[in-house]
Amino acid sequence: MDYKQLIIRGISYSQTQSGAYALLLEHEETHIKLPVVIGNFEAQSISLGLEKDIHPPRPLTHDLFTKFIVSANYELVSVIIYQIVDGVFFSNINFKNKANNEELILDARTSDAVAMAVRFDAPIFTTQQVLNEAGILLELEDVSKEEQPFSETVQSEDNLKAVSMEELQKLLDEAVKEEDFDTALEIQEEIKRRKKKID
Repeated sequence: MDYKQLIIRGISYSQTQSGAYALLLEHEETHIKLPVVIGNFEAQSISLGLEKDIHPPRPLTHDLFTKFIVSANYELVSVIIYQIVDGVFFSNINFKNKANNEELILDARTSDAVAMAVRFDAPIFTTQQVLNEAGILLELEDVSKEEQPFSETVQSEDNLKAVSMEELQKLLDEAVKEEDFDTALEIQEEIKRRKKKID
Protein backbone atom coordinates (compact mmCIF):
# COMPACT_ATOMS: atom_id res chain seq x y z
CA MET A 1 0.00 0.00 0.00
CA ASP A 2 1.15 3.54 -0.76
CA TYR A 3 1.51 5.12 2.68
CA LYS A 4 1.81 8.87 3.23
CA GLN A 5 4.39 10.04 5.77
CA LEU A 6 3.31 12.50 8.45
CA ILE A 7 5.29 14.88 10.61
CA ILE A 8 4.30 16.32 13.99
CA ARG A 9 3.35 19.98 13.65
CA GLY A 10 2.50 20.57 17.29
CA ILE A 11 0.31 19.92 20.30
CA SER A 12 -2.17 22.44 21.65
CA TYR A 13 -4.87 22.54 24.30
CA SER A 14 -8.28 21.70 22.84
CA GLN A 15 -10.87 24.40 23.43
CA THR A 16 -13.71 22.08 22.42
CA GLN A 17 -13.02 19.16 24.78
CA SER A 18 -12.15 19.75 28.42
CA GLY A 19 -8.89 18.13 29.51
CA ALA A 20 -8.01 17.10 25.95
CA TYR A 21 -5.29 18.18 23.54
CA ALA A 22 -5.03 18.31 19.77
CA LEU A 23 -2.05 16.59 18.15
CA LEU A 24 -1.58 18.09 14.70
CA LEU A 25 0.09 15.83 12.12
CA GLU A 26 0.89 17.00 8.59
CA HIS A 27 1.53 15.38 5.21
CA GLU A 28 4.45 17.54 4.03
CA GLU A 29 3.88 17.14 0.28
CA THR A 30 0.24 18.26 0.28
CA HIS A 31 0.25 20.24 3.57
CA ILE A 32 -2.91 18.38 4.61
CA LYS A 33 -3.23 18.39 8.41
CA LEU A 34 -4.56 15.50 10.47
CA PRO A 35 -5.90 16.62 13.88
CA VAL A 36 -5.97 13.88 16.53
CA VAL A 37 -7.60 14.49 19.91
CA ILE A 38 -5.45 13.03 22.70
CA GLY A 39 -5.47 12.99 26.50
CA ASN A 40 -3.39 15.03 28.92
CA PHE A 41 -0.98 12.19 29.84
CA GLU A 42 -0.34 11.29 26.18
CA ALA A 43 0.22 14.95 25.26
CA GLN A 44 2.78 15.25 28.05
CA SER A 45 4.48 12.02 27.03
CA ILE A 46 4.72 13.02 23.36
CA SER A 47 6.10 16.44 24.33
CA LEU A 48 8.75 14.86 26.56
CA GLY A 49 9.61 12.40 23.80
CA LEU A 50 10.18 15.27 21.38
CA GLU A 51 12.35 17.15 23.89
CA LYS A 52 15.30 14.76 24.01
CA ASP A 53 17.12 16.78 26.68
CA ILE A 54 14.31 16.65 29.25
CA HIS A 55 14.10 13.53 31.42
CA PRO A 56 11.45 12.98 34.11
CA PRO A 57 12.78 11.88 37.53
CA ARG A 58 11.06 8.50 37.12
CA PRO A 59 10.31 6.77 33.78
CA LEU A 60 6.88 7.29 32.24
CA THR A 61 4.96 4.28 30.92
CA HIS A 62 6.16 4.95 27.35
CA ASP A 63 9.76 5.24 28.57
CA LEU A 64 9.43 1.93 30.40
CA PHE A 65 8.03 0.22 27.31
CA THR A 66 10.83 1.74 25.22
CA LYS A 67 13.46 0.21 27.52
CA PHE A 68 11.69 -3.15 27.39
CA ILE A 69 11.67 -3.11 23.55
CA VAL A 70 15.39 -2.32 23.42
CA SER A 71 16.17 -4.96 26.06
CA ALA A 72 14.23 -7.55 24.05
CA ASN A 73 16.44 -6.72 21.04
CA TYR A 74 13.64 -5.15 19.02
CA GLU A 75 13.41 -1.79 17.29
CA LEU A 76 10.33 0.28 16.46
CA VAL A 77 10.32 0.59 12.68
CA SER A 78 7.20 2.65 11.99
CA VAL A 79 3.70 3.67 13.04
CA ILE A 80 0.76 3.33 10.64
CA ILE A 81 -2.49 5.23 11.20
CA TYR A 82 -4.56 2.94 9.01
CA GLN A 83 -8.21 3.74 9.71
CA ILE A 84 -10.68 6.21 11.20
CA VAL A 85 -14.09 5.05 12.48
CA ASP A 86 -16.57 7.47 14.05
CA GLY A 87 -13.80 9.99 14.63
CA VAL A 88 -11.48 7.45 16.28
CA PHE A 89 -8.10 6.75 14.66
CA PHE A 90 -6.72 3.18 14.60
CA SER A 91 -2.97 2.56 14.47
CA ASN A 92 -0.39 -0.20 14.30
CA ILE A 93 3.13 -0.12 15.73
CA ASN A 94 5.58 -2.11 13.60
CA PHE A 95 8.57 -3.69 15.33
CA LYS A 96 11.51 -5.72 14.02
CA ASN A 97 13.75 -8.12 15.90
CA LYS A 98 17.38 -7.07 15.40
CA ALA A 99 18.66 -10.64 15.65
CA ASN A 100 16.46 -12.47 13.13
CA ASN A 101 14.51 -9.64 11.41
CA GLU A 102 11.25 -11.13 12.67
CA GLU A 103 8.43 -8.58 12.39
CA LEU A 104 5.89 -7.86 15.11
CA ILE A 105 2.78 -5.70 14.63
CA LEU A 106 0.82 -4.41 17.62
CA ASP A 107 -2.52 -2.60 17.59
CA ALA A 108 -2.36 0.65 19.58
CA ARG A 109 -4.12 3.89 20.32
CA THR A 110 -2.75 6.55 18.00
CA SER A 111 -1.63 8.73 20.92
CA ASP A 112 0.40 5.84 22.39
CA ALA A 113 1.79 4.91 18.97
CA VAL A 114 3.03 8.48 18.36
CA ALA A 115 4.46 8.68 21.91
CA MET A 116 6.50 5.54 21.12
CA ALA A 117 7.49 6.70 17.62
CA VAL A 118 9.08 9.93 18.88
CA ARG A 119 11.23 7.94 21.32
CA PHE A 120 12.65 5.85 18.46
CA ASP A 121 12.68 8.67 15.87
CA ALA A 122 10.48 6.32 13.81
CA PRO A 123 8.40 7.57 10.87
CA ILE A 124 4.61 7.96 11.15
CA PHE A 125 2.50 7.01 8.14
CA THR A 126 -1.16 7.04 7.16
CA THR A 127 -3.25 6.05 4.15
CA GLN A 128 -4.70 8.27 1.45
CA GLN A 129 -8.17 7.20 2.59
CA VAL A 130 -7.56 8.51 6.14
CA LEU A 131 -6.26 11.80 4.71
CA ASN A 132 -9.34 12.05 2.49
CA GLU A 133 -11.71 11.38 5.40
CA ALA A 134 -10.11 13.39 8.20
CA GLY A 135 -7.50 15.64 6.62
CA ILE A 136 -7.86 19.41 6.55
CA LEU A 137 -6.04 21.75 4.14
CA LEU A 138 -5.09 24.89 6.04
CA GLU A 139 -3.88 28.30 4.99
CA LEU A 140 -3.67 29.93 8.39
CA GLU A 141 -1.54 32.83 7.18
CA ASP A 142 -4.55 34.24 5.30
CA VAL A 143 -6.79 34.44 8.37
CA SER A 144 -7.45 38.00 9.49
CA LYS A 145 -7.40 38.71 13.23
CA GLU A 146 -10.29 41.16 12.80
CA GLU A 147 -12.64 38.50 11.42
CA GLN A 148 -15.68 37.57 13.48
CA PRO A 149 -15.10 34.45 15.66
CA PHE A 150 -16.16 31.27 13.94
CA SER A 151 -18.55 30.19 16.68
CA GLU A 152 -20.57 33.37 16.11
CA THR A 153 -20.48 33.08 12.32
CA VAL A 154 -21.72 29.55 11.63
CA GLN A 155 -24.26 27.81 13.82
CA SER A 156 -25.63 25.05 11.60
CA GLU A 157 -25.11 23.03 8.43
CA ASP A 158 -27.76 25.17 6.69
CA ASN A 159 -25.60 28.24 7.23
CA LEU A 160 -22.70 26.50 5.48
CA LYS A 161 -24.80 26.05 2.34
CA ALA A 162 -25.48 29.79 2.22
CA VAL A 163 -21.85 30.96 1.99
CA SER A 164 -19.43 31.08 -0.94
CA MET A 165 -16.50 28.69 -1.45
CA GLU A 166 -14.06 31.51 -0.63
CA GLU A 167 -15.90 32.23 2.61
CA LEU A 168 -16.00 28.50 3.46
CA GLN A 169 -12.19 28.38 3.21
CA LYS A 170 -11.91 31.39 5.52
CA LEU A 171 -14.31 29.80 8.01
CA LEU A 172 -12.35 26.55 7.83
CA ASP A 173 -9.12 28.36 8.64
CA GLU A 174 -10.80 30.19 11.54
CA ALA A 175 -12.27 26.98 12.96
CA VAL A 176 -8.84 25.34 13.00
CA LYS A 177 -7.26 28.45 14.46
CA GLU A 178 -9.75 28.17 17.34
CA GLU A 179 -9.01 24.39 17.49
CA ASP A 180 -12.65 23.56 16.75
CA PHE A 181 -11.67 20.53 14.66
CA ASP A 182 -15.13 18.92 14.72
CA THR A 183 -16.66 21.94 13.01
CA ALA A 184 -13.66 22.23 10.69
CA LEU A 185 -14.35 18.70 9.45
CA GLU A 186 -18.00 19.64 8.78
CA ILE A 187 -16.87 22.60 6.67
CA GLN A 188 -14.38 20.40 4.86
CA GLU A 189 -17.21 17.99 4.00
CA GLU A 190 -19.27 20.87 2.58
CA ILE A 191 -16.31 21.96 0.44
CA LYS A 192 -15.87 18.40 -0.83
CA ARG A 193 -19.59 18.14 -1.67
CA ARG A 194 -19.44 21.31 -3.72
CA LYS A 195 -16.30 20.21 -5.57
CA LYS A 196 -18.00 16.91 -6.49
CA LYS A 197 -20.93 18.82 -8.00
CA ILE A 198 -18.51 20.90 -10.07
CA ASP A 199 -16.71 17.77 -11.32
